[in-house]
Amino acid sequence: MKVDRAQRQRREIKYIIPEDKARAVSAHVNSYLDPDENAVGKVNNSYEVQTLYLDTNDLMTYHAAANGWRNRFKLRIRYYEDDPEAPVFFEIKRRINEGIIKQRARVKREAVKALLVGASPSPEHLYSWKPQQWADLLDFWQLVEKLEAAPRLHNAYLREAYVSGGKGDVRVTMDRNVRAEPEFGGELSTKFLKPVEIFAGVVILELKFTERMPTWMIEMVRGFDLKSTGAAKYGDGVEALGHSRVARRLTGFQWGASETSAATSAPWLDASAALRESLGPNRQ
Repeated sequence: MKVDRAQRQRREIKYIIPEDKARAVSAHVNSYLDPDENAVGKVNNSYEVQTLYLDTNDLMTYHAAANGWRNRFKLRIRYYEDDPEAPVFFEIKRRINEGIIKQRARVKREAVKALLVGASPSPEHLYSWKPQQWADLLDFWQLVEKLEAAPRLHNAYLREAYVSGGKGDVRVTMDRNVRAEPEFGGELSTKFLKPVEIFAGVVILELKFTERMPTWMIEMVRGFDLKSTGAAKYGDGVEALGHSRVARRLTGFQWGASETSAATSAPWLDASAALRESLGPNRQ
């Protein structure tokens, strides 16, 4: 069974580099880190990552990033395959000043469609019970309910990934073949109809660490003359596709259509208050 060692709090620095430099960086990183749990045994230590982004009618989370708000968030559903038995991950990725905080709830795929039309979340929606993941699912759904967020964009890429042992305090990823298209439903397919490619011909390198950047990583940045830059897959996808194509809804989706709609009644929020308090402010 794969162990999810996603970093909950971290620093994250991005670089856009050519393929020849990416291959050299990969060889260097291999001396310090191991392939992550999804990459083990895969060609070039790489695997497909699929993401469904949720946003408001006026693309609030997109504009927050485009305008450079220091405290902002994204709402997304991440998955890796078409297997109906495989879990999916409801994620809030927050940027607070220079830091990243990621909340991540492992959810049953069969629950996604009901939740996307406003069904109240329940513990049975989780892939397996963990108090932290239940709290994260509730936090995700509070934001979805408040914003009436809905599916907007399907994004995918091939990720080469490495991680340190133990708690996975250090992580390096390289993303290629980034593509996107509008998506307004909840099928969570890995297939595209007419995607656009973004960051064509280059590799997105990300260095992620929970405390200080390791000395070997600092030396790598200097040795390869890496220059940090922004690389927003959702934001650049919206720009490439056009705001109007991502903002409009093609499926007649109506938020809160479920009979158990959280838009009108959400008793689970009150019931979760004690759990949230017991987990504490850091929710480790």
